[in-house]
Amino acid sequence: MAIKSIQYNQHTLDISYEILNPEAPVDLIVLHGWGSNKSLMKKSFASHMDAFRHIYIDLPGFGGSTCNVALETKDYARIVELLMIHINASKDIILGHSFGGKVAVLLEPKVLVLVASAGIYIPKSFKVKAKIAIFKAFKIFGLAKLRSMFVADDAKFLSEPMYQTFKNVVDEDFSSDFASYSGKALLCWGAADTATPLSSAKTMNNLIEDSALKVYDGDHYFFMTHAEQVSKEIENTFLKTMEHA
Repeated sequence: MAIKSIQYNQHTLDISYEILNPEAPVDLIVLHGWGSNKSLMKKSFASHMDAFRHIYIDLPGFGGSTCNVALETKDYARIVELLMIHINASKDIILGHSFGGKVAVLLEPKVLVLVASAGIYIPKSFKVKAKIAIFKAFKIFGLAKLRSMFVADDAKFLSEPMYQTFKNVVDEDFSSDFASYSGKALLCWGAADTATPLSSAKTMNNLIEDSALKVYDGDHYFFMTHAEQVSKEIENTFLKTMEHA
């Protein structure tokens, strides 16, 4: 594991990363989802895809990486890009799980691997809308300290910069970003995913011109038990880009 201090918008962020197979000729950058870290992704994929140089990154505010400023998804992409320059990494293949998928598409890699990616806006249920309305009313009366009773599980116990970041990124619609992506995309999904439902995958598959969708048994973390199959699909997808090079 290594740490690189990145200067970004007059702030210093320490970014933790790890490189496996350092002599391999093809770079595979792996980005985790919200609330997760690189260790989870490494545990799933480290023993596969030996032909690739694996680069596992803790996104700012997660794992071993720091974050003392509110960010947007485009900021995450730029910070990852700055780290890539430091370690001389290429945008051969970028895999993004959940929130990491939004970061990945902004980086415009040659091969985009979206694993249960976020980015398709899903309207809130009446229950969630009601909770938001009640919380806003509480704020008017100075009761914002009761925030933990109302915020989503993904936002509880976050620092103030990370809570602001969560609010910035949680409801983004990346439809136009998926539609404008011009490389080859592989979409891997769990059939029983409730966090980023299969309907989102089908929408992305329609938006991205050169894409394929593979569905597996399991939920939002299906890849932890299907890492070998997902890895083979990634290898095959990359090989297809070489055939047309």
